[in-house]
Amino acid sequence: MLEALRSASDLPVEEEELARRCGLPPDAVRGSLQRLRSKRLVVLDEAHEALRRITPRGEATLREGLPERRFLNALEHRGGTLSPEEAAAAGLDPEERSAAIGILRRRGLLEDGVPFRRRSGSEGGPVLLPEEVVLKQVANGEEDLDGAIFAALARRGLVREERRSVKRWAPSEEGRRLPLPAEGTEPIGALHPALLLSGEWKGRPFRPYDVRAPVPFLTGARPNPYISWLEEFEELLVGLGFEQAEGPLLETEFWNSDVLFMPQDHPARSIHDALSVEGVEGHLPSADLVSRVAAVHEGRPLPGEPRALGAGWPGPYDLTIAARPVLRSQTTAVSARYLARHPSPPFRMFSLDRNFRRESLDASHHIEFHQCEGILGAPGISLRDLVGIFRELAKAIGIRELKIRPSYFPFTEPSIEGYVRHPRLGWIEVFPGGVFRPEVVRPLGIEVPVVAWGIGVMRLAMVALGTNDIRELFEDDLERLRGGA
Repeated sequence: MLEALRSASDLPVEEEELARRCGLPPDAVRGSLQRLRSKRLVVLDEAHEALRRITPRGEATLREGLPERRFLNALEHRGGTLSPEEAAAAGLDPEERSAAIGILRRRGLLEDGVPFRRRSGSEGGPVLLPEEVVLKQVANGEEDLDGAIFAALARRGLVREERRSVKRWAPSEEGRRLPLPAEGTEPIGALHPALLLSGEWKGRPFRPYDVRAPVPFLTGARPNPYISWLEEFEELLVGLGFEQAEGPLLETEFWNSDVLFMPQDHPARSIHDALSVEGVEGHLPSADLVSRVAAVHEGRPLPGEPRALGAGWPGPYDLTIAARPVLRSQTTAVSARYLARHPSPPFRMFSLDRNFRRESLDASHHIEFHQCEGILGAPGISLRDLVGIFRELAKAIGIRELKIRPSYFPFTEPSIEGYVRHPRLGWIEVFPGGVFRPEVVRPLGIEVPVVAWGIGVMRLAMVALGTNDIRELFEDDLERLRGGA
């Protein structure tokens, strides 16, 4: 490449011409030129050109004639007067006819009103309309033309303007002086034991060593800022005495919703929220647990109890829906599984893991999100304990502004929501929770009150890390990640 540039007499040379002279593919030429440029052996002269081209529609119009020309021809054929019906019969569709009439009237070639008539004194007008002149100029590759008429033809889809970058290259002064090895002689870039022992280095040129070449700046490996923050949040909860638990990402409707006393026709269980999974068979737990959950859904007493816990939900409990597999939409399913396995209090458990919902992506919503589920259960536990946990967690991660207000969830009563202030997005909900209803804990064999929460840790991380968009937590830009908190 450098030899081709040094021997050229028409410097600077365009990339395409350089590729032709060297017999190399364009991609190879561009890569070689960039490497030479990084070594300051070539210089670049870049210019931006606007090329005017006729479109396929414009070529067809050039053959058939512009609508205004065909309208004038029809007018002359009819003796200078043309009715709307005769104009339609001349082969002009309504859109072309309307455009032609407007243009001809602006050119002073057509009288107002109908029938259409040539304006008096315009019979000896120009042989070619300005639009015809410019269209022919573009077709012939001419550049000196009327810009306003070209823009009007572009709006009609007859011509277009293409912009391209033209790169021309030339050797730098250093590139001209650099000694090049003879053809077929490969210079030695590094000595190694095999080369020294064989003696092949003798008589061969050595590649010059450029002491000015930039040294790559390499940073050490570091964790993803968001993942590091999640690990710190986990350590915070472990330090408060909570046990960490996990559950499957692929759940059944039973654990994801039914055991939480969500009615089987609840809107949140529709395709607009939970993501169903095809081609997988779901499996229900023990028949005894399923029958107890079915009893509270249908408003029947639990086995051995005289009265029902509540009225339940309308309609019979459907085992087919209960066994349906879905991607877990909330880590509350982990709490339900945990309570089913550990029915003896006290309970201090949390789970920080991924969930999936059919969400519209925006600054505070994502189809995949982390949620920190937790439960606290023991005699005498109340909603005050839950509010205290929220305040302690917010304080521990440096959040001072927290608002608590009443809310509603199908599986807790009473329920609350905690809001924190984001510098740009304002107040965002991050601390939802409440006291599990008897319909949730009693079928699992739990007799003590249990408070539960499902913290939106991604939104908390946005506040803690100074991020304005939840999608930035999934950032794969290494430069931004290296500079992250």
